[in-house]
Amino acid sequence: MKLITFRHNGEVRSGVIEGERIKPLIRSGGDDALALIASGNAEPKFDGTTILLSEVTLLAPLLHPPRIFGIGLNYREHAAESKMAVQAVPTVFLKLTSSICGPDADVVLPANATQTDYEAELAVVIGKPGFRIKPEDWEQHVFGYTIVNDVSARDVQLATSQWTLGKSFPTFTPMGPVIVTREEIADPHALGIRLTLSGEVMQNANTRDLIFHIPELIAYISSIVPLEAGDVISTGTPPGVGLGRTPQRWLRDGEEMVIEIDGIGSLRNRTRQETAQA
Repeated sequence: MKLITFRHNGEVRSGVIEGERIKPLIRSGGDDALALIASGNAEPKFDGTTILLSEVTLLAPLLHPPRIFGIGLNYREHAAESKMAVQAVPTVFLKLTSSICGPDADVVLPANATQTDYEAELAVVIGKPGFRIKPEDWEQHVFGYTIVNDVSARDVQLATSQWTLGKSFPTFTPMGPVIVTREEIADPHALGIRLTLSGEVMQNANTRDLIFHIPELIAYISSIVPLEAGDVISTGTPPGVGLGRTPQRWLRDGEEMVIEIDGIGSLRNRTRQETAQA
């Protein structure tokens, strides 16, 4: 199942893609996608209509997740290019949900940041809540998988030891285009992940290279913080980011970022430079 959130005739709805059509969910009175995930119901309830996919604007599949947990330095070569040591436990930070945007939305390069970077990532969406989840029980707590671009203002991020603000400017968390439910991904640790920047391949790796795999991430985070339905865990980025290049390569106005992950699809966004405020 491919779960989406979309705008159609001025209304924000959620639904499931089947071919070139969408089957909208029955309205829940709130975030319909989050309500479906939180219900634990494997069988979504539809309103009986269908809408052509070509007639809608896709939004981030989850507009209001409870939390977005980012994982830093989770590919060994990325840690090396960032000149940071791999930790004994996962490096976890938060991205504010106000930074979420959807497919084809502009990523705004802030006027008060000069080193904005791209980061292609596989993200896990939690379905079943849990506290102190055992690694062997990880899969029953996963609703599905999506793509996240962990856009980061490196000058802000690395000015202190706390990364949240540098990763939470508006539009700094492109997500989507869909959440693919877990049964459609045979092995999330065997997925090709690629990012192109205006057609140039910048990142090209496989999730098998993750240092801390999804069972370890879920077990570690939930050993400290109870996980909630709809929580997003973005599992980290492979090597090839602008920070690690010589010379360093920061995002510029008018560039197109495309992230592809096997079995999920493509997340496409363009950059737009913010005009400096007087």
